[in-house]
Amino acid sequence: MRDTTGGPLALTMGDPAGIGLDLSLTTWLGRRERATPPFLFIGDPTVLAARAAMLGHTVVIRETDCGDAISIFADALPVLPVRCSSPVIAGEPDSANAPAVTASIDTAVRLVMDGEASAVVTNPIAKAVLYEAGFRFPGHTEYLADLAERATGGRLLPVMMLAGPKLRAVPVTIHIPLKDVPAQLTADLIYRTCTITAADLRTRFGLDRPKLAIAGLNPHAGEGGALGVEDDDVIRPVVERLRAEGIDATGPLPADTMFHDRARATYDVAICMYHDQALIPAKALGFDDSVNVTLGLPFIRTSPDHGTAFSLAGKGTARDDSLLAALKLAAELSSNTAGVIV
Repeated sequence: MRDTTGGPLALTMGDPAGIGLDLSLTTWLGRRERATPPFLFIGDPTVLAARAAMLGHTVVIRETDCGDAISIFADALPVLPVRCSSPVIAGEPDSANAPAVTASIDTAVRLVMDGEASAVVTNPIAKAVLYEAGFRFPGHTEYLADLAERATGGRLLPVMMLAGPKLRAVPVTIHIPLKDVPAQLTADLIYRTCTITAADLRTRFGLDRPKLAIAGLNPHAGEGGALGVEDDDVIRPVVERLRAEGIDATGPLPADTMFHDRARATYDVAICMYHDQALIPAKALGFDDSVNVTLGLPFIRTSPDHGTAFSLAGKGTARDDSLLAALKLAAELSSNTAGVIV
């Protein structure tokens, strides 16, 4: 077990042509009035300095490591160098820099697993750009799980949660076509997703007995089989098993009535059956300040819930609310768990 309570947050670079650099700069610039938790930026300091100049920001950038990042943070933006191999132009992604993007993620995970950093916070990546360079994972979440598995030797199920001030939502299936959802939606996957979510809400979010609202797959949760059998044949037995094991779970519930104000007041997290069933209400209720949290990992990982926004990079118009929320939530979760990784 490694105690990471005193370490900084490890903030990855993301795609250097996107808005991750812009947001990293503005969250640091607002560190005093907005109480930004201390972080160590893992990326190219030369590219970061160039983006600051483009945006008209005066930022002192200092190359360092985890050991000095917190003491430096008040006066300079601490950077652990990971160099880009190709020139970076804001708004113009280049697959030649994909190795630097993944190296930044690798480094952040290593620092947390070694007990030097308290949590991983990831800036947005462009999966299509990484695919051009041979990246073989569906997304950030799956790659982080692979890194954790290689470090621990165990098998993991990463669970994606969008956490905002009005809603926490978890999709059971994530980055797959909608037509493939029914076949992938097994009782085992739903059960494991729910138990991992409940466990992390207890140990990291401090909820003694989290309440899970479990959505149906079909309209009206299948309408007794008239609109689909998955709700009664697959989802309902899982809910009954969870309840028998002492987990406060209800469902399957019609998704179209789960997200209004009175309904949300009855549960702590919505377990949804596919990507858009979870992310549409999550983003509608908290587009600027929701946070992507990966549950089921042996370390804390958060991320803003938006993409690279190449069209905004270097223009000074990108909002940093979600990144700031991701940093603050990572710091809070780290404090809740006393920074201990098993």
